[in-house]
Amino acid sequence: LEKLRYLNLSGANFGGTIPPHLGNLSSLLYLDLNNYFDESVENNLHWLSGLSSLKHLNLATVDFSMAATNWLQAVNLLPSLLELHLPGCGLSNLPHSLPLLNLTSLLVLDVSNNGFNSSIPHWLFNLTSLAYLDLSSNSLQSGVPDEFAALTSIQHIDLSMNSYIGGQLSRNLGKLCNLRKFDLSFNNISGEITEFIHGLSSSCTNSSLESLDLGYNQFNGFLPNSLGHLKNLKNLLLRQNSFTGSIPQSIGNLSSLTELYLSNNQMNGTIPESLGRLSALVALDLSENSWFGVITEAHMFNLTSLKELSIAKLNPKITLVFNVSSKWIPPFKLKFLSLRSCQLGPKFPAWLRNQNELDTILLNTAMISDTIPDWLWKFDLQVSQLDLAYNQLRGRVPNSLAYQDQAIVDLSSNCFEGPFPLFSSNISSLYLRDNLFHGPLPHDIGKTMPQLSNFDISHNSFNGSIPLSIGEIMGLTTLIISHNHLSGEIPLIWNDKPTLFIVDMSNNSLSGEIPRSLGSLSWLMFLILSNNNLSGEIPTSLQNCTRMNSLDLGDNRLLGKLPAWIGERMPSLRIIRLRSNLFRGGIPSQLCNLSSLHILDLAHNNLSGTIPSCLGNLSGMATDLNATRYEGQLSVVAKGRELVYQTTLYLVNSIDLSSNNLSGEVPQELTGLSRLGTLNLSINHLT
Repeated sequence: LEKLRYLNLSGANFGGTIPPHLGNLSSLLYLDLNNYFDESVENNLHWLSGLSSLKHLNLATVDFSMAATNWLQAVNLLPSLLELHLPGCGLSNLPHSLPLLNLTSLLVLDVSNNGFNSSIPHWLFNLTSLAYLDLSSNSLQSGVPDEFAALTSIQHIDLSMNSYIGGQLSRNLGKLCNLRKFDLSFNNISGEITEFIHGLSSSCTNSSLESLDLGYNQFNGFLPNSLGHLKNLKNLLLRQNSFTGSIPQSIGNLSSLTELYLSNNQMNGTIPESLGRLSALVALDLSENSWFGVITEAHMFNLTSLKELSIAKLNPKITLVFNVSSKWIPPFKLKFLSLRSCQLGPKFPAWLRNQNELDTILLNTAMISDTIPDWLWKFDLQVSQLDLAYNQLRGRVPNSLAYQDQAIVDLSSNCFEGPFPLFSSNISSLYLRDNLFHGPLPHDIGKTMPQLSNFDISHNSFNGSIPLSIGEIMGLTTLIISHNHLSGEIPLIWNDKPTLFIVDMSNNSLSGEIPRSLGSLSWLMFLILSNNNLSGEIPTSLQNCTRMNSLDLGDNRLLGKLPAWIGERMPSLRIIRLRSNLFRGGIPSQLCNLSSLHILDLAHNNLSGTIPSCLGNLSGMATDLNATRYEGQLSVVAKGRELVYQTTLYLVNSIDLSSNNLSGEVPQELTGLSRLGTLNLSINHLT
């Protein structure tokens, strides 16, 4: 085989190491061992020196960690090499200098995903023929050197996902007139892009740039009007930065643009009508900004290729209004539509009546006060997500829409009425909370909706018992059926629920004892059964729920002593609310072990004895928080008023032991709880 010129063993899944006699194939021009091994085995590169004619070398994902210090010297012995692919090889060391560079003919260099943690070496800029450079997914540091301007033939630069690359982009980088793709995403680069864009538009008669990805950095400032000079641009991805202002009018000049992503910035201006000229545009995402003004047909009149449109934000304050004629027929057929927190109403937007290819519909918080038109329900759609929450939609919900597997339906906070709507069996998340639905839950719901993962029907008027068939839904993660008129006992439906972490049945008329089988929920974090007619003792099986964050059994008729194991077996507890029950005995000192506890409500029981002085050790009420966190919703009594906390619940710090039979002195140690906002010890026998 000494005359062999081409050898491709990629994906062969051989065992062992690379045989060194490969180096005897002195005529070899092309060698591809990409994914050569079925397991990681350390290799060296000594055999490379015999392949002096080699032009193409691909050793992707082969383990060369033992050659990390000399890989470049080994490769540098191949003067004819045109392409070098060494991604994911465990090289780790990127030499800063190379005394004599033999790779002057190199066109392609891919050394991504190797763990390099140095700055970009200067010898790279002597590879003057280089057209393709991939240094992504390393830990490279420092800035993007001006010397890149020396690589006049470069067409593709990928420095993405290095995270430690910082600094700013200089005007010199704009001299790369042949550059087609520039990817700097997922780094720490800051400053404005004005000089860089000006450089591209002024240094190059006709910039070749087709794809610019600066997403997930720290860029700021305005988008320059000179963006409109990059006539070949197809992909402009600037998401997750701190850009401000408006989209420049010149955006309408980018006739080849197919993707425009400006989401998650701080843009606070207007969206220009010139955007409507982009006939090649397929995906437009302007979400999570603070746009203001009015969107009309002119903004969309020639978007003939558009498939994805997203102008959504979580902040419910509406500053962007759609004023589109009900008679207008869009030139596009969308698949993805997200217009959250934009005013589309009060009427349901009739200009969507020809959008019969949609699979994602998000019109959340859109100020629509209307019924859903028949034409939407009659579309022959396969919906993956339907989100019409936080409007004032009314009427009944038909079951005519078809849904994709694992579909999500959110109709929360509207005025829908009627019995429980029938949905297809492949829905995974169903949110119907805060509507006017009534009547019993279907007895066979577990059979008709077996894929349910998230189920929230709270704040309606459902009545009757909880269906036993819910026990057949094995993948349930959240079960929220609070604030209804459900009655009867809590059914024995808790086995085989390995992922269930929220159970909220509060504010119903449930009776009987808390089922022992709830203790089989090893991932349970939130158990909320308050405001029912439950009786008996807290089952000891609940001590198996060691991940519990919030335990709210208040306003029932539970009795017995407070279990000491709450403080021993639930170390993550942040909230204990057992108020308004019939508990007796003392407050277990084991509760003092709960270092994250910040709400302790044992008021209105028959507790006696002294207040444990070790409650002063509850560091969760004395330590400043460094991050927000989800803790659900809770009613907290403070200064005689009952307050409902949701998003800010984690900031509340309260101890309420009022209306018991406690005696003795108030422990001085409680004064060390510096973040404690409410302390109520009234109506006891304290001295």
